[in-house]
Amino acid sequence: MPTLRHHDTVAVLDLGDGENRFSPDFLTEVHTHLDTVVADGAAALVTTATGKFYSNGLDLDWLSANPDHATEYVEGVHTLFGRVLTLPMPTAAALNGHAFGAGAMLAMAHDYRVMRADRGYFCFPEADIRIPFTNGMAALIQAKVPPRTAVAAMTTGRRFGGADAAAYDLVDTTATAADVLDTALGMLAPIGAKDPQTMTAIKSVMYAAVLDALRGKD
Repeated sequence: MPTLRHHDTVAVLDLGDGENRFSPDFLTEVHTHLDTVVADGAAALVTTATGKFYSNGLDLDWLSANPDHATEYVEGVHTLFGRVLTLPMPTAAALNGHAFGAGAMLAMAHDYRVMRADRGYFCFPEADIRIPFTNGMAALIQAKVPPRTAVAAMTTGRRFGGADAAAYDLVDTTATAADVLDTALGMLAPIGAKDPQTMTAIKSVMYAAVLDALRGKD
């Protein structure tokens, strides 16, 4: 399950050492930690994980076992994306390993992304697993990447390694496995602490259309 620690004034949220799929309990844990991050007034947030996965996204096993709760489950995932998108501080995802589907979307909700250069894939497999993007998910991805990247990533199921992910602007940069977290921290350090209310207001305006889509207002 997710754990929270601090590196000086930067909060570091580790999503876990497994596939880190978005079970309802996982979502609750992440929100609880984000509550702490905001309440403590952290200057910035980095999310990462331990092991071969950053996150494999939706908990499809849970969805299959609980089809009557699919709508509220997806709404919960959308809520997480919208919250990370508008956190009152600079954010970075330090991708230690695979980021698939909604796990990759969570990374996209951050301000910056660093990916391990030598191993791991960044992938939206929806076209291959026959799960269309929701309007909110599509809006989030398209707000963050150029049109050619949206087509290449959203319609093909392509698995992007670190170098390709950087070339297509899915991530900002790459680093060795040992340096992924430090690189993310280094990206945030020069920004410094910002006024939380101002940061949330700016992000809410920047991503107003995405937030409307995530909330079902599109």
